[in-house]
Amino acid sequence: MKLKVVLHQAEKGGYWAAVPSIPGCATQGDSFEELLTNLYEAIEGCLSVEVSDVSDSETAKVIEIAV
Repeated sequence: MKLKVVLHQAEKGGYWAAVPSIPGCATQGDSFEELLTNLYEAIEGCLSVEVSDVSDSETAKVIEIAV
């Protein structure tokens, strides 16, 4: 999966970034390398959702897919 990320230089040093396709997914870092590390963690956190007991009926199933 490829995502577009908008990178910014912070006014007081460092960087921050937002992922427009994932509402609320943003992070920052003091260096570009730290920003990238934090960005991967932020995206993973925004996309990971724990699913427990969501079956509406006895025939409903919960599956996992990779994208």
